[in-house]
This record gives sequence, C-alpha cells and structure tokens, in this order.
Amino acid sequence: MQDPDFSEIVSLICKEDPRFDKRAYGFIRLGLDHTVKELRKKDPGRGGKSFHVSGRELLDGLRIYALDQFGPLAKTVLNDWGIKRCSDFGDIVFNLIEYNVFSKTTDDQRADFADIYSFDEAFVKPFQPARRSRRGSSAETVGQA
Repeated sequence: MQDPDFSEIVSLICKEDPRFDKRAYGFIRLGLDHTVKELRKKDPGRGGKSFHVSGRELLDGLRIYALDQFGPLAKTVLNDWGIKRCSDFGDIVFNLIEYNVFSKTTDDQRADFADIYSFDEAFVKPFQPARRSRRGSSAETVGQA
C-alpha cells in the first residue's frame, strides 16, 4: 500500500496531468526501488547514502521490473495506464521531480528517456516463440527427394 503523502501527491499530479493512471506512478516508484536494489547488488561500492540512477538505468530497470511483475501482459498493463513509450516514463519521473518526490541532478533531463527501446522489442518480443530456420526442416527435406 502506498503511503498517504505519496497518494495525495499523485492525486494532485493526475489533476494537472491526466495522461497517466495513478497506478503508473506507484509502478515507477516501486520500479525505481527495484532498480536501485539491483544496481547496488552489481556495484556495492557505488554511491553512499544517496544513490543516483540515470534515465537509461531507470528505463532498463523499469523494463525488467515490468516483465517480472506482469510477464506477457507488461505492454498491455503499461498501455492501459497511459504509458506507451519510454518518454512517458520520463514524463512521470519529471512530474514526481516537480513535486519533490524524486530528485535530479543538473545533468538529468526528459530527453534521457527518449526512444531508448520500443515497447514491442522490450515487452512483446521476449514472449514470442523463437523463429526456427526453415533450412533443413523436415517438411523442406521431404519435398527435395
């Protein structure tokens, strides 16, 4: 369950910017926590108490988190919440920054979230069956007798 302050802030944001469902903001918050946790595992010496995550790192973390949470429905769920491209993640992050829920460095910008991956490549392709080469398949071999 989200804490009341976060929920109230998200309600205010959604009144100003109704493009995204409230659940999208909770997902981004949990996805950031997941991303930080995974990055700390990979590099325990990185950052002290304060831990900065770049836009690209967050996008990768959100991709992994969405696949873990929603599996083959990841794209459908995200689309239902109004998230259809990487820049939408960035818009949500920057809405949270404007309300001081997240912080940023002077180098961080919305453009960091632009076109890093397509949603089909990120959320659909991992669940599509691998294409098998037709060369040497039994159907083709039988016809060559």
